[in-house]
Amino acid sequence: MTQFAVLDALLGGIYSSGALVSDVLRWGDTGIGCCEGLGGEVLVIDGEAFECTVDRAPRRMRDDEMLPFVDVCTFGEPAREAVAGVDLDGLTAAVEARLLSRNLFHAVRIDGVMARVRTRVTARQEPPLRPLAEVAAEQVETETARRAGTIVGFWMPSVYQGVTVAGLHLHFLSEDRRVGGHVLDVTIDDALLSVSAFAHFSLRLPLDEDFLSRDLSHGEDHRITAIEGGAGRSSVND
Repeated sequence: MTQFAVLDALLGGIYSSGALVSDVLRWGDTGIGCCEGLGGEVLVIDGEAFECTVDRAPRRMRDDEMLPFVDVCTFGEPAREAVAGVDLDGLTAAVEARLLSRNLFHAVRIDGVMARVRTRVTARQEPPLRPLAEVAAEQVETETARRAGTIVGFWMPSVYQGVTVAGLHLHFLSEDRRVGGHVLDVTIDDALLSVSAFAHFSLRLPLDEDFLSRDLSHGEDHRITAIEGGAGRSSVND
């Protein structure tokens, strides 16, 4: 799997450059990331990149658009196993039961009907760029019920917290392409779960002046777990 940038850069408000969608799609066919200026959430599904933003329905991204942070892989064809009637804790347990090792990276895909899914997106930022925690504090949440779609994401080893998001990190895109974003909570009605393990992790770093001139450090895991749980304004989409 391949990653562009590090999470601690976003936490520090460093996301002025990024990887082109065209490059990301050469690195893999499945993944998650964020939009330019943190202006939404990104899913890569079956070799296509989709943008989920606050002001319109999800759309397919152009090759010349930029992703300041992304994880992507070539998913392959792992076994698909049924999951039903599980919440986020149950899904996490199901994924972790299928890990080849807690020291390897794992890509996750779930296809099916979500009884309920709560997602978030963030608004695009303009310079001066704010830290991720400040942006996430104003996130927009959407809760939708009985929606078919796909969840993709990664389970990352805890030793890489700060470089990436340790544990399970998921994004959702509905089958009708009307709803999508970072998964805050989910209850799965009936779906198929696939998990792929990766022992090769390729990290590509930005080369812009903002990134090169800053001294990044990591020592506060709670910043990441707080942001990934998040809270913000809500809307209901049934």
